Amino acid sequence: MLKQNTLKGSFALCGKGLHTGLSLTVTFNPAPENTGYRIQRIDLEGQPIIDAIAENVIDTQRGTVLGKGDIRVSTIEHGLAALYALGVDNCLIQVNGPEFPILDGSSIMYIDKINEIGIEEQSAPKDFYVIRKKIEIKDEETGSCITILPDEEFSLTAMCSFESKFINSQFATLDKIEKFTKEIAPARTFVFVRDIEPLLNANLIKGGDMDNAIVIYERQTTQEQLDKLADLLKVPHMDATKLGYIQHKPLVWENECTRHKLLDIIGDMALIGKPIKGRIIATRPGHSINNKFARLMRKEIRKYEVQAPKYDCNEPPVMDINRIRELLPHRYPMQLVDKVIELGATSIVGVKNITSNEPFFTGHFPQEPVMPGVLQIEAMAQCGGLLVLNMVDEPERWSTYFMKIDNVKFRQKVVPGDTLIFKVDLLAPVRHGISSMKGYAFVGDKIVSEATFTAQIVKNK
Repeated sequence: MLKQNTLKGSFALCGKGLHTGLSLTVTFNPAPENTGYRIQRIDLEGQPIIDAIAENVIDTQRGTVLGKGDIRVSTIEHGLAALYALGVDNCLIQVNGPEFPILDGSSIMYIDKINEIGIEEQSAPKDFYVIRKKIEIKDEETGSCITILPDEEFSLTAMCSFESKFINSQFATLDKIEKFTKEIAPARTFVFVRDIEPLLNANLIKGGDMDNAIVIYERQTTQEQLDKLADLLKVPHMDATKLGYIQHKPLVWENECTRHKLLDIIGDMALIGKPIKGRIIATRPGHSINNKFARLMRKEIRKYEVQAPKYDCNEPPVMDINRIRELLPHRYPMQLVDKVIELGATSIVGVKNITSNEPFFTGHFPQEPVMPGVLQIEAMAQCGGLLVLNMVDEPERWSTYFMKIDNVKFRQKVVPGDTLIFKVDLLAPVRHGISSMKGYAFVGDKIVSEATFTAQIVKNK
């Protein structure tokens, strides 16, 4: 089972803000398990912290802006994309101003620093959200669309269509997140010359220059207008008849602009709060549609607060009924696990098929057969017993006994024809024969019951 990660130490990057032009320092720090990404404005009284989640995004005009009350922090997507791509789950980010420094307009400096400082594995399991069905959001006005489909890993394709004859349609694909460092992270942000003056008039891009953005001159204007713009930007005058890319460093790839759009998507997906297993297809993406999609995903995750394990009846079991009988002393009518389909160091997934012939249906209830909740918890505990007994030598010489059951909840009836899927996780290592576990029972995608319980394994006399 993959575990959560944080940084081994802290690192800082300094530079000017793209929109404010201020000299800024952003510091990335280790954080405890299940923290997620949090951003702290250390320049403000009380050093307030904002959770980096999609609901806290307050503006997407020229980047992703988080806000909480009067606190704002912008241009966060390049740093978050680096954390997400390298598998860092928990990080406290401190910044001494209202935005992250733009650096070179890409994620590569963040990537280099994270690799330099190192990543540390934590104890808690990494909580992936696995896509089981197509999810899509569209903006009819702009033609933007983001679709996510089931897949074994995270992958992403971005298709862009720019309102420009010079740079029209492009696409970029990231088929493995491990390729982010080389194929996506160095892609720089970009701007069209025709957009620069309106942005300056809107009090934005005060820190923009030829070293932190690709500038695209694709609609010819007069020499006078171009000279005026060059004076505003404090750059040398250019020939108004020569269209093309304007920057000190040449393009890394022909489709660098779309690769940067893909980078932005990953940075905005980091605000979902969980790593995703699924394939994203983004058409004409931008921060606005990215944020709408991230919010939709967070609603989907809340709907299924704990995700049901995947069950493929065609796959052979990890433990069949014969192996289960070797480990557990239970027999009819109290053997309540038919097979085990997953078994890890700290977790197990078991299956119980509920038929109309179960003996408890005779009296519970004759006119409305319902599986007793206590037997659901017993079946969970049997799965937990299989997990811990699998760890000892000569398991047939040991038995497990309940010591305590807490936080029991029953959410839905279990009836004949249902297939119960049990997922049980150890909450702590087994010590002195005592194990604490958390168990869930699912029918389909829905939780039907859950409990926390403590059991003791005892050697038979």
